Amino acid sequence: MTSISVLGCGWLGFPLAKHLVSNGFTVKGSVRSKEKTGLLENATVTSFLLDIDGEVTGQSWKQFLDSDILIIAIPSKNQAGFASLISTLELSSIKHVIFVSSTSVYTDNNAVVTEEVAASESSALFQIESLFFQSSAFTTTVIRFSGLVGYQRNPGRFFQKSGRSVSNPDAPVNMIHQDDCVELITQIIKQEKWDEVFNACADNHPSKREFYTQATQQIGVNTPEFIESETQTFKIISNEKIKRALGYAFIYPDVMQISYDI
Repeated sequence: MTSISVLGCGWLGFPLAKHLVSNGFTVKGSVRSKEKTGLLENATVTSFLLDIDGEVTGQSWKQFLDSDILIIAIPSKNQAGFASLISTLELSSIKHVIFVSSTSVYTDNNAVVTEEVAASESSALFQIESLFFQSSAFTTTVIRFSGLVGYQRNPGRFFQKSGRSVSNPDAPVNMIHQDDCVELITQIIKQEKWDEVFNACADNHPSKREFYTQATQQIGVNTPEFIESETQTFKIISNEKIKRALGYAFIYPDVMQISYDI
């Protein structure tokens, strides 16, 4: 049975870990607070208290990395911490790594962005991605998610505080629902799509004006102020590669159809 370790069981990592268990995988998960270990154990996920900002050595890390696959789902940009993690990984049984990254590695080019478009070399996330690809001890697949939404993560909540506005209101948005994130990672594992870079974003790209107006209306928050401008800067993330590679149809292809938990 394939064993998987999920580094970072937060908003994305925890539902992912539960989904992997339901698909028959043996799963370990890490959190940074002891209060959350019980949630993992109740979901049949072996819990570990780990923090990449600390020492990435010792028995706990060794036991956590005693798996076939490591999924990294933490927002950290601590390059020294990741370099230390890679050194520890190279001595472990891990064969494959899935690194959860972001389409923020691309600069706005006012065009469609595929995986062939060069990421910004100054991006901390891109530099961390590169560290993983440089190791020959394991294969790495990077999945670059667009804006994460779904369930308790309603972008309309950002505007509950007054004074927050939206620039470039007619620029398209790039979003993806949590359920699609979870299923895409699961399919990468099942279909063994290693040594790849994938963009992951819903099919449609409504304008910021459309998207944030609807998101605020859903929770009864005043529509944000839109700062009009003659020029727009944007990018449109293409999901064609990952759909083609996995034969995948998005659960939420239209982000305007997403409802959120209150």
